[in-house]
Amino acid sequence: MKYARLTKEQFEELHQEFINFLATQSITADEWTALKTEKPELAEQELDVFSDLIWEGVLNQVRYLEHISPKQLMLFHITDAFMELIAIKVESDNLDITTDYGYKWLQQNLHDDLVSLYTSTKAIKDDRNKDVFALIRQGSVITKGELYTYFGDLLKE
Repeated sequence: MKYARLTKEQFEELHQEFINFLATQSITADEWTALKTEKPELAEQELDVFSDLIWEGVLNQVRYLEHISPKQLMLFHITDAFMELIAIKVESDNLDITTDYGYKWLQQNLHDDLVSLYTSTKAIKDDRNKDVFALIRQGSVITKGELYTYFGDLLKE
């Protein structure tokens, strides 16, 4: 397995897609039922293959990720060749940028001495999707890139 098995809830959401997947494997509903009881290890393999296919499809579409913690904002833009990062760190015990107040303070005080800004670009050498998946496993979420664009535009000023 390259990524991670989908959760029970995800399998339920993708029920029709899983049926179609089994059909491409020439596995009928009756055969699937029998496979689960008679050869559970084979059924597990099918679940893993399907999970990887779904993850691969999702990861191929990812262009932006965000990882937000009380003191840090990490914004990623991912292309086929590069991963660009805008990292913003707040050096104050009194601020939590995950709150409305803390985020508004950050927007208004981006150039304050308490705020450190970093940018970085990394070439993707091996497996783009594995790199993206690793960031998701570490807590990043897939976004449309609004924050990346917002802070990227501010940094250009």
